[in-house]
Amino acid sequence: LSGLGACSAPAHPPNHLSAPRNRPEGKVLETVGVFEAPKQHGKYETGQLFLHSVFGYRGIVLFPWQARLYDRDVASPVTEKSENVAGHGSKEVKGKTHTYYQVLIDARDCPHISQRSQTEAVTFLANHDDSRALYAIPGLDYVSHEDILPYSSTDQVPIQHELFERFLMYDQTKVPPFVARDTLCAWQEKNHPWLELSDVHRETTENIRVTVIPFYMGMREAQNSHVYWWRYCIRLENLDSEVVQLRERHWRIFSLSGTLETVRGRGVVGREPVLSKEQPAFQYSSHVSLQASSGHMWGTFRFERPDGSHFDVRIPPFSLESNKDEKTPPSGLHW
Repeated sequence: LSGLGACSAPAHPPNHLSAPRNRPEGKVLETVGVFEAPKQHGKYETGQLFLHSVFGYRGIVLFPWQARLYDRDVASPVTEKSENVAGHGSKEVKGKTHTYYQVLIDARDCPHISQRSQTEAVTFLANHDDSRALYAIPGLDYVSHEDILPYSSTDQVPIQHELFERFLMYDQTKVPPFVARDTLCAWQEKNHPWLELSDVHRETTENIRVTVIPFYMGMREAQNSHVYWWRYCIRLENLDSEVVQLRERHWRIFSLSGTLETVRGRGVVGREPVLSKEQPAFQYSSHVSLQASSGHMWGTFRFERPDGSHFDVRIPPFSLESNKDEKTPPSGLHW
């Protein structure tokens, strides 16, 4: 596979995984590793090397967690509900347990995927007094089990990332041969409970699938009031061969305090991504704050077809919950 991160991985990958050497012409291939059979059951362990099946980057698993996946495309066969807070009738959707992973992205691949996936997608509230300060860690991602194409490598430092050697160490007696250091265990223990509470929401409209993962980041006091912060990660996937382009977003944000806010704008995070057969997915993250401990978000993305016609894609309604029984708020990295 040439040009990692610049093209999607094959559905049935060859045994050997290759990438261009860091030369100006980018023409010389070198072996990166050997593909392994993807796990149909069970989960990948800390230290598992993988190729992302959608975005094509090399990565390594830091740790898995179990999320609740609410897939509106496979809703329970029950009668339609009446109008709800999300503004339209909706099917009863039961959550299924699904494995997700927190992973490191190889820094060499970040430039190739920056137009299709944010590589600074994991954020936390900063610990100092600035209530609006957010903390970003470059080159981390949240990955679904089916996104992972596992491979093995004899390289003792197969992933280039500033946190790789702080979080992991090589142990040739282990499979995979990379094990968690105390720093990773401590960071996981501090932040993992927040992942454990995460829900994943998915819905498809006209072959465009929208996946949302909201995360509660904590509460800060500001001007004698409490401000609650959430981050949400969104992936847009084109399941069809027709090229479409995202043009607008339309959000509705309901707060438990009784307010209903409407947000309209061009594109997302300053971009209007094109979803094609060659590059079918786009992923980004954003933040929202409420002056209440919970709320809901929902809305639509407007897409444009090559003939100039438009269609709206539903964003599945998702809850913003503050997990009032939390132990401590999530935090950034501290050594």
